[in-house]
Amino acid sequence: MRSAVARLIRSSSASASASRLSSSPVLLETGKAFSSNATPSDPKHIEEPFKVEEAETVKVKPPSPEKLLVLGGSGFVGSHVCKEALDKGFVVSSLNRSGKPSVSESWADKVIWNQGNLLEPASLKDAMDDVSAVISCVGGFGSSSFMYKINGTANINAIRAAAEKGVKRFVYVSAADFGLVNYLLKGYYDGKRAAEAELLSKFTYGGVILRPGFIHGTRRVGSVKIPLSVVGAPMEMVLQNAKPLTRLPVVGPLLTPPVSVTSVAKVAVRAATDPVFPPGIVDVHGIMRYSEQK
Repeated sequence: MRSAVARLIRSSSASASASRLSSSPVLLETGKAFSSNATPSDPKHIEEPFKVEEAETVKVKPPSPEKLLVLGGSGFVGSHVCKEALDKGFVVSSLNRSGKPSVSESWADKVIWNQGNLLEPASLKDAMDDVSAVISCVGGFGSSSFMYKINGTANINAIRAAAEKGVKRFVYVSAADFGLVNYLLKGYYDGKRAAEAELLSKFTYGGVILRPGFIHGTRRVGSVKIPLSVVGAPMEMVLQNAKPLTRLPVVGPLLTPPVSVTSVAKVAVRAATDPVFPPGIVDVHGIMRYSEQK
């Protein structure tokens, strides 16, 4: 009995296998499929091989370089900021009352010069178009009211215009406190601090304030070059490690070390273009530290 049941099971399995085989195509060694369902009139029906089309290569344009707006771009610090940004491959624009200034250096020809006045907010809107970050190096000396207007009002106008245009980051080159000197230059420092307060309120996460002390380097006044580094560089070497002395009452702030204009420019451009650069105030020691980083 068992023998008869076993033969019956094997017979059923063989029939099912034959049925599946007869209804499925068989792959020949040539790579073509042979259908076992071929009719007597077409006993060797051969299907066409599968065709795999090669995907079309899509050319993606590289992203456009970021555009930086440097305010005060023809000045001592601003010109170095422009050169640093151009060297890093950024598109650089600047603002000047008469458009392109009379600067006979090759870097100036690579800058997009816009005509405008920081004391006339309406003239700033076009200059902010397509700008990812602003670096302001605007400042000046004179009467108390003039110093407040240039260091304070002009920069506040720029900060507000940038915020309205949706600019991501704003870097402001301000100034370190010098104790008693602050009272002698009240309009200068009151203007600086008012601009800082406006920046921190409008650019909470993208505002950076640099507070250098005496900035040294080769400064051009007309056709004359003044080598400020002759005095500034040795003082920087002596005072850069004397940070505890700056906490002394009255005289401490006067011991703030000078810093080179190239260091300020390097950190300003990095702060404007590095999304992980921390917002807030960077003192002179921070400027020197960041400038040494690659």
